[in-house]
Amino acid sequence: MYSPSMSRAFFVLIFLFAPFMGLGGCADAQRDSILFNFDWQFSRDKQTWTAVNLPHDYQIGQPWVAPAADEKADLKNEAANIKSLLSARAFKALGKGYYRKAFVPKNEWQGRRVVVDFEGMLLVGDAYLNGRHIGKTDYGYLGFESDITPLLKWGEENTLEVVCDTQNPNSSRWYTGGGLFRDVHVIITDRNFYFTRNPLYITTKVEGQSATVHVQAEFANQYKGDKERIDSLTFAYTIKDGSGKVVAQKVCRKKYYGRQRVNEYRLDSVRIDNAVLWDIDNPHLYTIEICALGTGGEVLDKVGDTFGVRTIEYGADYGFRLNGRKVLLKGIANHHTLGALGAAAYDRAIEKRIQLLKEFGVNHIRTSHNPYSKGFLHLCDKYGILVVDELYDKWLKQFSGGRVEWTAQWQHDLPEFIKRDRNHPSVVMWSLGNELQQEWGMAYADWGVTIYRSMKPVLQRYDNTRPITVAMHPRFRDVDTDSIPAPLALETDIASYNYRYMYFPGDAKRYPWMRFYQSEANTQGLGKNFFEMNLDKVVGLAYWGAIDYLGESQGWPRKGWNLGFFDISLLPKPTAYFVKSYFTEEPMVHLSVYQGREQMDWNGVNLGNVNLTEQWDAGKGAKQTLYAFSNADEVELRINGKTKARLKNKRNEPTARNKFIFTNVDYEKGKAQAIAYTGGRQVATYTLETTGAAKRLKMETDNAKWKADGIDLQHIRITAVDAKGRRVYGTNGILKIKVDGDATIVAASNGDQTCEYINTPTTADRKQMEYPLYDGAAMVILRSERKGGMVKDVKLTVNETTKHL
Repeated sequence: MYSPSMSRAFFVLIFLFAPFMGLGGCADAQRDSILFNFDWQFSRDKQTWTAVNLPHDYQIGQPWVAPAADEKADLKNEAANIKSLLSARAFKALGKGYYRKAFVPKNEWQGRRVVVDFEGMLLVGDAYLNGRHIGKTDYGYLGFESDITPLLKWGEENTLEVVCDTQNPNSSRWYTGGGLFRDVHVIITDRNFYFTRNPLYITTKVEGQSATVHVQAEFANQYKGDKERIDSLTFAYTIKDGSGKVVAQKVCRKKYYGRQRVNEYRLDSVRIDNAVLWDIDNPHLYTIEICALGTGGEVLDKVGDTFGVRTIEYGADYGFRLNGRKVLLKGIANHHTLGALGAAAYDRAIEKRIQLLKEFGVNHIRTSHNPYSKGFLHLCDKYGILVVDELYDKWLKQFSGGRVEWTAQWQHDLPEFIKRDRNHPSVVMWSLGNELQQEWGMAYADWGVTIYRSMKPVLQRYDNTRPITVAMHPRFRDVDTDSIPAPLALETDIASYNYRYMYFPGDAKRYPWMRFYQSEANTQGLGKNFFEMNLDKVVGLAYWGAIDYLGESQGWPRKGWNLGFFDISLLPKPTAYFVKSYFTEEPMVHLSVYQGREQMDWNGVNLGNVNLTEQWDAGKGAKQTLYAFSNADEVELRINGKTKARLKNKRNEPTARNKFIFTNVDYEKGKAQAIAYTGGRQVATYTLETTGAAKRLKMETDNAKWKADGIDLQHIRITAVDAKGRRVYGTNGILKIKVDGDATIVAASNGDQTCEYINTPTTADRKQMEYPLYDGAAMVILRSERKGGMVKDVKLTVNETTKHL
């Protein structure tokens, strides 16, 4: 423990690199896209306004709302019902948030079409320009665009306003966050001729060492004059490989279909010789730039995108193949939120998670249960993550925004979702929902079968290159017999079962054509729920809540889910190394100390898990149980150099494979070491050590190319260490964090889901905050400013003293 006299000041120079972007291509291109994330004002009451930049989650900085004594009162009482539901919503008050941004349109925008594009609003939202309603979203994960040209006031200040609303307590089963949580852009095009929102559809066909690329483009002609401005359309596109080399070009002239309409144009295909395939180990991306030209060769509009060349196949006998080889989906299923950042969709925070997951062998993410951000999919493309892209939770108004009946909503959402995401090579399966078959009373009262049959052809109208699934609830199969799959499972292309992988063999015998995917696997059954599947035949699995998150807490004072194998501050728990032992082939071993077991019932499934620590400090004579996780043949345990036991890997026992449990070990101060052997040869070691008292704080940054773009993040890991630099578990104390330089504090976290401190700074300048260490660690997240300078000083003070550690 820190004494009251301990403190620490730590100074770092973190350089902010100005971002560089450039696409090149069509000369005199008519399209401009302006990021509109900065200089907004926010209010909860329309009286007091605070300066904010986007992305922004207005709920994450609110105080925790502790439950009242009558929380478990009669749920017919509306107030009691709201309090109870706040447990699922992370004990944050629900309600409206108001945004406004003043701007003066640029003179060069006149005579052109000006569109504002909102990538998302939570949970629902409405937008206004100069007091006039310009658009809304009833399902905030997809957003919308609005042509604001007629409403702009030239040469004077305009006001863009947004109202977001989370106040329906029944509209989600978890913490969603609220507000303008994704990017906003203003897009300027030709007034009459332009590519639409998400206009490109790119597919590829691999033929030997080459690939044929097919391109489809959606283009609008809204010209209203007496004579046609153009009598034909020419599309010119260029494809470059990952190094920027041009590998294909095509110019094609298309029939002009008339004015005041939107048309899809199938362009002439091109061939890429010696095509580099997109793969999880080599996620090679191509870039396409396409221009639309008028009759006289004038540029009307230009758009671009990235894509990958790859093949995917599914079969009952092999599960999933990528580029002709069997690949097992080894993944996670989490909500879209980002820990202490809430719902605010920062690309760097997403990238950090993907990098961490890759390190532990994860190659797959299921976007449960709503579409993630555009940036997420671009990062999955970049890092080789396979995505099951999910549109909804349950097919009910209650879980799709709560403002419009779902049966009147999906016809709009589904095309928008598919058109937005279909060019991403990382997306290998579409999912239309989650645990639907428990809801018999959905439209047509047949457990969702008729609705699915209605949705499938609409989806395939926009993409027919991927299979479609819906995740099945673990407690509901056939309502009459409970012995065969739910009716909906027999309709989907892939049979996705949450937790109930044990049904795969029996269902495969009844229906040999079925292809199985464990869409949620619990962390209580780590190892067992992987090795008990027929890995040669299944598609794979996704571990539910692998990263701890806010919401679904099961009761105060816990603010969220804590059964993951990464804590909410992204520190790996010992069980993460168990997963790594069978998600990777890299020889490894990890050692930890057993501290007991936590129990939790979820959807009728026991999701309790073992509590493990790396703290080796039990006291003389204490009996210890140690867990070693390894993919080696054997693991030896040594205490201070003396062998205590050597255990073999029980590879034929799914419940024990890669798990080595050493019981009744006498604690001795010093070192506990696990040594792994394969074929009699030492292949890996891991050591726990008894530490000394905490002497200083160590700070580690994670972003060497931190950009001064006003959005990029720097995660700083703070660890209390002893004189030898070892983490001292059990160390607590209140950190006072102060930043001097061109960055602000955006959030802090320490992995403790019962922490009562707010995750965000409360000062107007966001340059300082207080936050506790937990078990010797914490994390502070800085957001860059746009000045292109440096952060000169990050000062940490523990327990309000001036003494240095």
